Amino acid sequence: MANRKSKEIESTAMQHLLGIKDLDVSSIHTIFSTADQFKGVINSPTRKTPALRDVTIANVFFENSTRTRISFELAEKRLGADVVNFSSSSSSLSKGETLIDTINNILSMKVDMVVLRHPSPGACKFLARHVNSKIINAGDGTHEHPTQALLDAYSIREKFGDVEGKKIAIVGDILHSRVALSNIHCLQKLGAEVTLCGPKSLIPYQIEDLGVQVNYNLQETLEWCDVANMLRIQHERQDVKYFPSLREYASLYGLTMDKLNALSKEITIMHPGPINRGVEVTSEVADSNQSIILQQVENGVAIRMAVLFLLAQSKLNKIIH
Repeated sequence: MANRKSKEIESTAMQHLLGIKDLDVSSIHTIFSTADQFKGVINSPTRKTPALRDVTIANVFFENSTRTRISFELAEKRLGADVVNFSSSSSSLSKGETLIDTINNILSMKVDMVVLRHPSPGACKFLARHVNSKIINAGDGTHEHPTQALLDAYSIREKFGDVEGKKIAIVGDILHSRVALSNIHCLQKLGAEVTLCGPKSLIPYQIEDLGVQVNYNLQETLEWCDVANMLRIQHERQDVKYFPSLREYASLYGLTMDKLNALSKEITIMHPGPINRGVEVTSEVADSNQSIILQQVENGVAIRMAVLFLLAQSKLNKIIH
């Protein structure tokens, strides 16, 4: 088992995780198979492994995030790593220090890896070119959120056995969503069909160039798909009104049990969170048997454990068994 896993890791060309666009299919499958192993760890009585006990990881978040930061921190601690959490509100950036200087100061304290969330698209790629550390993108502006896409695809794989050939609808605020772009890249690489659905004002111009379909009718989209991934309305990124009211949005694009019951088949419901209950989905839908939202949260820890482990491979003395 150890030798096979070592060969898988050696074949994974991941110096950083900056976006799904940079990953090949083999790397995605290696992340999934490694996550399979870590799901066994987090469901064991100890819930821990010393795989990264000699690694120090800094979580550097320049945007507020509860779920993603906690998921990364829990993944790091489950792996036995030393963890440093960086708060931008109390940082020297407010005093004029550059991002590169801030990260280099952190790295000078013998930090091995940086998990970065930043409001500027491309910040992680920029940092990877200028600092000597492995960088994991935990969300950069409206660009990408690769670990969310990986855990979403992993959850579909867990539910159906495979992602290839599945019909996935991504519904909601596509325009402001880094989750949507990463999901499109990941799902297409794995052989899924993708349809985007939402108000015209929230669908990016010429998004069809990425090979996706667009349908502005939610009920038709739901009838077509196997999985509906309902995205949050990103109020914090909207500087103008993109639709008349939340009530109208919920009426046209919010998912209710009545809309699900009107379908000719049962579909699976996902949401990257946090949920605006009563807007993207009702509580009845979110808590229903068709929802795998809580499984996504659990799988997020396993996927992030896998990514951290694979990126830190050159510093590890042990391979999980």
